[in-house]
Amino acid sequence: MKLVAKRVEKDGSGRITVRPEDDEDMWHLYNLIQAGDRVRAAGIRRVQNVSTTGSVDSRRIRLHLTLAVTRVTWAPSAAPGAESGTTSGAPNAAPAATAMVEVSGRVAEENQHVKLGAFHTLDIEVNKDVRIEKDEGGWDSVALGRVEESCVPGRGAEVAAIVCGEGSAIFCLLSEHMTVVLQRLEVPIPRKISTQSSAHEKGLSRYYQSLYASFLRHVPYSSPALRAIVIASPGWTRDAVFDFIMAEASRTSNKALLTARNKFIKVHVNSPHVHSLVEALKSPEIASQMKETKFAREGIMLDKFFKMLASDEMRAWYGPDHVALASDRGAIGTLMISDELFRSSDPAMRKKFVSIVEDVQQKGGEVLIFSSMHESGQQLNQLTGIAAILTFPLDIEVVEAEEREAKEEAERRKAEAEGTAA
Repeated sequence: MKLVAKRVEKDGSGRITVRPEDDEDMWHLYNLIQAGDRVRAAGIRRVQNVSTTGSVDSRRIRLHLTLAVTRVTWAPSAAPGAESGTTSGAPNAAPAATAMVEVSGRVAEENQHVKLGAFHTLDIEVNKDVRIEKDEGGWDSVALGRVEESCVPGRGAEVAAIVCGEGSAIFCLLSEHMTVVLQRLEVPIPRKISTQSSAHEKGLSRYYQSLYASFLRHVPYSSPALRAIVIASPGWTRDAVFDFIMAEASRTSNKALLTARNKFIKVHVNSPHVHSLVEALKSPEIASQMKETKFAREGIMLDKFFKMLASDEMRAWYGPDHVALASDRGAIGTLMISDELFRSSDPAMRKKFVSIVEDVQQKGGEVLIFSSMHESGQQLNQLTGIAAILTFPLDIEVVEAEEREAKEEAERRKAEAEGTAA
């Protein structure tokens, strides 16, 4: 994403203009724009003109509108076979569509074609400028951090993954904030029976040829930004797939693919499904190479939290209230929080979570903001969306009792003060 203009005051009000360039930038915009903001972007509107003779001329025109936002919706890109059904992996399959962000609201600035206050929906477009205006406190540390992070040059997919099964394959690209399913491939393979071994071999051959064609079409193996190509599967399918890809690369003299051989990592997983990516990313083979990437770090820390929850529960807390208590005690070593919590329609709730993040950072703790477009973020959402690994154990019941006593003491002193004044 490109930062076009920025003017933010000390009180957190102001405007920022950005230009989204890909699906991940669209995800950033979805997390930045909230109800109550004002958004200016290009849009298409149908307008009608009535002539002096009474005839009506209706046409669609492109114009720039500023909306007072009431609703923001996200629609992920629809890759072939990604949403429903499967694809055979034919080379002429249609390319993936672009993710969409829709911003609905009422027109907040006068326009010659649209009345002030009229309702409209803007479809945010790639490579078109979007201006976001927020009132006091709107541009908090989390929002500004997301803008800064999204505008770092050279971003892109860091890991490609192929999750394989018997006659199936799922192609994915993983960037810092998104896991994009590019294609789901299924090729029927007859069972290997002594009288039908040729049918089984033909099925395997179709499967490998389709997988290789899909690999060439979807995986940017020659991209410098791509750090690893993960082939994950139960059993030994991953080895057969890797051997076939390398054999075909040699047969066709694909030098770029042969050069990328050292990017391949073969990993065992328990099931050939997308959710197995979490299991794959925390495997020692990948963790050693990908420890600096954001999503790998998230998966490793979430796994550490679950292990600590089972072995030392007084150092593994989750839930907004309990994590807030741990933050007050300065006990949080690592805070894990989902970006979904910052999309709360209640400004007070967002302010609460931003306050926890800032408090942990000020006290030297680590903060990981999980993307709910990754499998690890979805797992965290199932666990209330916020969790913490503490640097020292705290007993929840003791802390809550202390909180109650402090509250009762404050109320008692207030009552005494009021009695004295009377």
